[in-house]
Amino acid sequence: MTIAKVPEINIPVIDISDYIAGDPFRTSRIAEELHAACRAPGFLQIIGHDVPAELRTRLFAKVAQFYDLPLAKKLALHRDLSVTGARGYEGVGTQVLEDGFRDQKEGFMIGPELPPGRFLQGPNLWPDEDDCPGFRSTMDEYYSAMRNLSVKMFRLLALSLRLDEHYFDAFVNSQDSISTCRLHRYPRANVEKARESRGIGAHTDFGAMTLLLQDDIGGLEVFHRPTSTWNAVPYVKDAYVVNMGDMMERWTNGRYMSTLHRVISPVSNKDRYSVVFFNEGLLDQVIECIPTCVEPGETPLHPPVTVESHLRRRFADSYGGGKERESSQ
Repeated sequence: MTIAKVPEINIPVIDISDYIAGDPFRTSRIAEELHAACRAPGFLQIIGHDVPAELRTRLFAKVAQFYDLPLAKKLALHRDLSVTGARGYEGVGTQVLEDGFRDQKEGFMIGPELPPGRFLQGPNLWPDEDDCPGFRSTMDEYYSAMRNLSVKMFRLLALSLRLDEHYFDAFVNSQDSISTCRLHRYPRANVEKARESRGIGAHTDFGAMTLLLQDDIGGLEVFHRPTSTWNAVPYVKDAYVVNMGDMMERWTNGRYMSTLHRVISPVSNKDRYSVVFFNEGLLDQVIECIPTCVEPGETPLHPPVTVESHLRRRFADSYGGGKERESSQ
């Protein structure tokens, strides 16, 4: 009896350097590759970007430095102390994304320094410079670089959907656009503990597009719907892992896929580090079917919804029934 081999999911690696260089012919090819990857599996990796290697190396060093602070110093920056409830430090087990598993990770979140008063808007929390020298300046520099890379990726995304290149510019790059950067540390685990826990439970991302910088420890896995299997996302030197979120799947009428993924607790003699950049966009933006994503006579799969309404619901779900401090937003 021959047992059929389950095909492994292919995570495309796309070189975007020719788009950054302004090559129109190669840009059209890159947009085609992006279109195919966003339809399935909804995950890809990009190389040839313009985020400097020195900045990425320095970033990981500062992330490790922050997490080595005494617990009391980190708790002084706890997310419950932030105006929005969505900035600062969270300890292991704070977030639940998969039933039966509390996430085995520490997190630290920053976002744009916007006046408080609305959902996800407000000041960041920062460690004292004496406690973590160079942390804030490195994070500010990295946040700016990722905001710029995000603009480029959304422009490529627009081209992949046969839209004007600048279709998403206001969404991703306005003064009030929300994008958050999360630093994660996953404590090392033995085989038994890893089997019984999750670094991050199975979930889809809330927003439009996610860009992940991961170290070489591994643990990120993507769910392949056709075969109902989990598949590792390999580490690729200098690459960013890119995936579509729920907002983009809704916006594209299901054309682009928001794929289920998780992180397995690392079985290693080292902790795992990653830095994630989420693009949530403008709170008042109405997410409704993009014109190029519906055929004549076809009815959109979802009714229109504002970004704020969508994000409030998802944040409340993952932090335990609405613990977001909405009264101050």
